[in-house]
Amino acid sequence: MATARTAPSAPPVPPAHRDGNVLRWLAAYTASLVGDSVYFVALGWSAQKAAGPTEVGLVMAAGALPRAALMLGGGVVADRFDLRRVILGGDALRCVLLLAVAAGVALTAPALWILVAVALVFGAVDALFVPAVGALPPRITSPDQLARVTGMRSLAMRLAQIAGPPVGGLAMGLGGAVAAFTAAGLLFALSLPLLLTIRIRPLETGDAKQPAPGTAWQDALDGLRHVRRHRLIGPLVAVGALCELGLVGALNVGLVLLNAERGWGPSGYGWIVGGFGAGATAGAALLTVAGRLPRAGLVVSGTLLAGCAGASAIAFVPSLGGAVALAAVVGANAGVFSSVGNALVQTAADPACLGRVTSVVMLTLVGLPPLGYPLVGAAVEAWGTAPVFVGCGLFAGLGALLALASDAVRRAELPRRQPKRAA
Repeated sequence: MATARTAPSAPPVPPAHRDGNVLRWLAAYTASLVGDSVYFVALGWSAQKAAGPTEVGLVMAAGALPRAALMLGGGVVADRFDLRRVILGGDALRCVLLLAVAAGVALTAPALWILVAVALVFGAVDALFVPAVGALPPRITSPDQLARVTGMRSLAMRLAQIAGPPVGGLAMGLGGAVAAFTAAGLLFALSLPLLLTIRIRPLETGDAKQPAPGTAWQDALDGLRHVRRHRLIGPLVAVGALCELGLVGALNVGLVLLNAERGWGPSGYGWIVGGFGAGATAGAALLTVAGRLPRAGLVVSGTLLAGCAGASAIAFVPSLGGAVALAAVVGANAGVFSSVGNALVQTAADPACLGRVTSVVMLTLVGLPPLGYPLVGAAVEAWGTAPVFVGCGLFAGLGALLALASDAVRRAELPRRQPKRAA
């Protein structure tokens, strides 16, 4: 009697850290991030040679304006057009822009207006690139590997923060601004062939039909409504915004002022920032290795609470070594919180809205926090560092309370890896 043959099962998706498709994306993304860091070094040093401290601040802040203003529009672009083309176009434009600047600086001194124009164009391109690259992970891996890919992405960001400034400084030392801008442009060029080889999965929209796109403004409003009405994404975005507004100003501006108050010097500040970076790297590595953390919503709440408590306590630590250790603890909790929270958002978002959801998330990360910098500085001048660190920690702690108050966040889980099916 003949037996029926079963159709061969699809080959299992390898873990993200063994998936060549993911690794090629990670290499391209890392090269792009290091290029970003080298560019900022080149821009800052060129501005310092062309003008005074006030103008340096103007040049360095110029790119943030179009980035924040156009970020929601970048989300619409990411959802309407092919992600690979948007990302390739972003890196190609930045490559051509920086190589052109390098050629211009080689022929003449870096004029202030040129640097401002470069920063504005770079920021505008970033507004298109960031939502697209943020929406890409769910399209290159399976849902159960998304948390691991998010951890790998966080590791790439930390590596760029560590490697970028020394590479930029070395290039400046060897060949000045020309060499630094050229190095940044070549790093963006390095990402292009890697991006061309990435396989992108189609959107999984189920049985629902894709609505016809309206105007860009309508699409942007639809993305905002999707975030606001979603039981999980809305609270998570609000939690992230409160966290960034509370902690980033204290950790960026407050630490500089605390370090000056304690007399630890530039090296002391470097050690504290390095401790935070090392902790954040360890937190991202945890998710990369584990691939999935159970009770993800409670992990988000717990790590945010621990990070807020640690940030509040930094101002009361009398020794530099203690401040470095505490900064590492804060960084580790921040690394886990940001990686797990981002993975939850990307897993829950409607695939058709992922670019716009990413743009809203990134707006809370790069658009809102700088608004608190002047307030932190003025508060430290008025009341001292300790009350301000406590106040910032308590404000960010509101995000943890919001997470605990949301039933959807408390119960949130990351997808499990599906068991292999027998042939």
